[in-house]
Amino acid sequence: MDTTPAPDSPAEIRRAYAPYVIIVAVFALAQLPGVKDAIDSLKIAFTFPGLDIVDRAGKPSSVTSFSLTWLSTAGTLMVIAGVLVALLLRVGAGRAAATWWRTVVELRWAILTVTSVLALAYVMNGSAQTTAIGLLIAGAGGALAFLSPVLGWFAVAVTGSDTSANALFGSLQVTAANGAGLPPDLLAAANSSGGVLGKMLSPQNLTIAAVAVKMEGEEGTLLRKVIGWSLGMLVVLSGIIALQATPVLGWMLP
Repeated sequence: MDTTPAPDSPAEIRRAYAPYVIIVAVFALAQLPGVKDAIDSLKIAFTFPGLDIVDRAGKPSSVTSFSLTWLSTAGTLMVIAGVLVALLLRVGAGRAAATWWRTVVELRWAILTVTSVLALAYVMNGSAQTTAIGLLIAGAGGALAFLSPVLGWFAVAVTGSDTSANALFGSLQVTAANGAGLPPDLLAAANSSGGVLGKMLSPQNLTIAAVAVKMEGEEGTLLRKVIGWSLGMLVVLSGIIALQATPVLGWMLP
């Protein structure tokens, strides 16, 4: 008896790829001239009450102000894409809501970690702790260019979020770069690029990957498989950043 599964029909293949096409289309449309300006104009902005923070010039610090372009943020665009996918695939509202809730429950600790790190970043930036640490790190001089991606790598490996790493160490990298006489935009980019390489090691992503391939409880196995690649690429990236801070590859910077 032939047990070979029947090949997927063209219609099934189109349905399988539809979510990815819709996500790309939604994000692409949000970047079109005119559309981008329109949705960016929809924002929630307010000043945190009870805060009296000034910068070194004695002027009110921007840290006390919060602004959210709620429609153009990646999260909102993903929700819009998800609704369109559910409509296209004829997924009922109840099933879609239940799936969304299960996802939130599975990622609850990751969500808590990201929000906590962002809160910590606000406190450190507002209290000048980030500036103080940045000035201290600037003492590394030219070696800072090589170490810069490592900070981003470490932050994302711990928090699982490039956004959190940039919020926590982005200002620090710029301050340290100015103190060491290095291009601040290079070190800010290095922080984000290094964070991408740490993404594969974060506990949240390992858990999600293990669940996706039905290897629950085998996160350690996945970690051992990817940590070598992550560290190897980090060394290569750090070398490139270090050379970009010198005339050897400095021509690559704008």
